[in-house]
Amino acid sequence: MKKSIPVDQAVGKVLPHDITEIVKGEFKGCAFKKGHIIQAEDVEHLRRLGKEHIYVLELTQNEIHENEAARLLVAALAGTGTAYTDEVVEGKAVINATFDGLLKINKEVLFRFNMLGDVMCATLHTNTPVKKGEQLAACRLIPLLGEREMVNKAVSIAENAKPVVQVLPLKQAKVGLVITGNEVFYGRIEDKFEQVLRSKLAAFGSEVTHVAFAPDDPGKIASAISESLAQGVDLIVTSGGMSVDPDDVTRSGIKQAGAVDTVYGTPVLPGAMFLTGRIGDVPVLGLPACGMFHNITVFDLILPRILTGESIGREEFADMGHGGLCRNCKRCQYPVCNFGK
Repeated sequence: MKKSIPVDQAVGKVLPHDITEIVKGEFKGCAFKKGHIIQAEDVEHLRRLGKEHIYVLELTQNEIHENEAARLLVAALAGTGTAYTDEVVEGKAVINATFDGLLKINKEVLFRFNMLGDVMCATLHTNTPVKKGEQLAACRLIPLLGEREMVNKAVSIAENAKPVVQVLPLKQAKVGLVITGNEVFYGRIEDKFEQVLRSKLAAFGSEVTHVAFAPDDPGKIASAISESLAQGVDLIVTSGGMSVDPDDVTRSGIKQAGAVDTVYGTPVLPGAMFLTGRIGDVPVLGLPACGMFHNITVFDLILPRILTGESIGREEFADMGHGGLCRNCKRCQYPVCNFGK
């Protein structure tokens, strides 16, 4: 049970919840914390915050306070690679990453959890690369007091499908690059792909350990791939030769090298002519020329998923069409944007 009393009669009473103060452009935070004993000098401050009354709480067995609820909810939602504390601020509990990795959200369970109404959990998008300590999700009971039965139901939904929020580690792969194209192989132009790919792979903790060059010849491309595999690489990335021109034969070279489960073409721009496959246990990624001209392509969306051990096929690609159009912003802020979300 809760009842309200006029603020000028509240001196000496204990606040049952945090009271937020917002000063536009300057401050948003807790002006009075839960448990604060109201003093005479606090009355005018509370009135400036729009508080003419405050709540006094007397909970029944069937009721639960927002702070207790938040602690139960966050414990049920958090999975591997995440951490949370008992600290609840303004009724909200948060989940953070415990290491650099790839965020995975069980979207179906999150939807059912949020359909209950009086509880909420907001997360970053699934498949977002995250850093250690980064906030991934926040949850709370929406009213100050809720029904304990409803909170227990929310906890059950999350725990029965756990994990709802998790971070997967990224394999530190040894990578073989196969740079294709007559223009590069015969020295007519300088290759630009190698450094771009080295930088992208290093950002995820992987290292290029072998580089091979091949002309526009399927057999020689296959030989270059086999050469990389013989060096014990964990991942093959080819560059160029993926479009429909007669000289673009990298796909044929990849298949000739023994690739299976190949999927060519994605509903993502840039990156429509991207390819995935595998040779034995080694993933093969075929990157079209757009990877040299655009800061971010489908390669950046797929690479961290591959480094978690995930297999990417037609279904996974098809799901990427929604959000798969890059805006090509003048100042790229990926992954803090809608691309791939």
